[in-house]
Amino acid sequence: QAAAGGGRAAPRACGVHNVCRLLSRRAHGFYARDAGVAHRKNLGLLRKIMCQESTKFKNVWTTHSASPIAYERGRIYMDNYQCCISSIAQEPRILYQKSKCAKSEKIEDALLLECPLGEMLPSPSDYKASLIVLTVQNWLLRLSADSGEVLEKVYLAGSCCKFFRYLSWDTPQEVMIVKSAQNKLPAAARQAGIQQTVLFYLAVFQVLPLSFIGMLEINKKIFGNSVTDVAVSNGILIVMYSMGLVRLYNFKAILEQFMEQPFDLGQEFNWNGQVGVVGKYPFGLPCNIKITDTPPLLFEASSLENAFQIGGYPWHYIITPNKKKHKGVFHICSLKDNALAKNGIQDMKCCSLEPDWIYFHPDMSGRIIHVGPNLIKVLKLKEVKNHADQMEIAEDFTIVANRENCVNNTVTVTASGRVVKKRFTLLDDDPEQETFKIVDYEDELDLLSTVAVTQIGADGRAHLDFHCNEHGILLKSIPLKESWDVTYSHEVYFDKDLVLHIEQKPNRRFSCYVYQMVCDTAKDDD
Repeated sequence: QAAAGGGRAAPRACGVHNVCRLLSRRAHGFYARDAGVAHRKNLGLLRKIMCQESTKFKNVWTTHSASPIAYERGRIYMDNYQCCISSIAQEPRILYQKSKCAKSEKIEDALLLECPLGEMLPSPSDYKASLIVLTVQNWLLRLSADSGEVLEKVYLAGSCCKFFRYLSWDTPQEVMIVKSAQNKLPAAARQAGIQQTVLFYLAVFQVLPLSFIGMLEINKKIFGNSVTDVAVSNGILIVMYSMGLVRLYNFKAILEQFMEQPFDLGQEFNWNGQVGVVGKYPFGLPCNIKITDTPPLLFEASSLENAFQIGGYPWHYIITPNKKKHKGVFHICSLKDNALAKNGIQDMKCCSLEPDWIYFHPDMSGRIIHVGPNLIKVLKLKEVKNHADQMEIAEDFTIVANRENCVNNTVTVTASGRVVKKRFTLLDDDPEQETFKIVDYEDELDLLSTVAVTQIGADGRAHLDFHCNEHGILLKSIPLKESWDVTYSHEVYFDKDLVLHIEQKPNRRFSCYVYQMVCDTAKDDD
């Protein structure tokens, strides 16, 4: 227990050893000298300051680019990650600017890597944030997040695969997956009758220190001919099929059962007649995990467009019945026995161009967020009264779009007295009505953020609202100064005292707008 103000660490809860009591006492502030308590208090103060009426968010910086713009933890990346800009300073400033890279060095994907707490790491550079990037030529690089310096290099593709394209987390900040594009034979090879059985390659790494766990292939002979995609998350291998089927397998068990030989990065090897060094050019990584039999199936479900989510407590999953007529209808079922929860069919009956969407709340509360054009429902799982083994879906709170001034009369009367009947009604997400476009959660401040947009003619106006995550009460509304075109692609990031809006226009034109919190009681246009 670190003392926030210095001095000797406090004794552990005066002999309290029960975990529940320790957590309860910590929540009530018994350990005031704990550094974590000080951090939570500071965030609580920041939340109060942010939600004050006198606090404004000022547009401090705007930039435009012909290449995609990305944001990660206070850093803005431009020019295919060749330029890094800090958004933490009073005005964004360049951290580093590299010379333009060749097409062969283009970065395909990237992940931000942050130092784990309480672990001894082999290199001083490991304690600072770094960026793991995947290049078009199958190099995996670890770059310093502050300088862009290359800290580590791993060559991925040996003779087995030449098209690694995607980075993702199995366990966030611990186990990383590098996935290939789907293997497809050239047209001439297909015409010659050559069969392609390997669909994807997955390379698995432990991070900080970066170490190679293994590489495996997803083969038609094992998983079937209709596989369309694969993913790995939280120790589960997720295999998706063209008919909407989703199958789950124990990924850790697969690694243990089918590992032929472990290898370390930098180790010399003789593998299947090849001699080389693991992770070095031109040999890359050996495919040392060979799945020879179908692994035990943990779970399977059929869902429209392979949409499948797991969460809640006790565990539940969300699917859409696998027929087009059910698009927009969500079933919430128990993972234990596939039983549909009471009130488990969620259908907003939207008449809109863009469908509503649903997901488990990222605050780990087990709640569910269902977002429609003009309504956000936060739902919770609870036991059915007098039936402890059955769960029901109940409404926790709702957030409703401001459509007070919206009039949608189907019958109007002209000045001459003629009655005119409309032959159509407005869509639920008609641009001229306030419509929810983005819903996000700021975990450090425990705020639910929403972006609502209204477009009149060519001019669209958006505002970012902060809601109490527990009760849904509106705490703050921030108007965005720039025009918002609903036909463009938009991303909005809310990160403590920073709001960042990235917009993609036609012809690959990108814009970035940065807003920062300012506390000023003076009334001005900002």
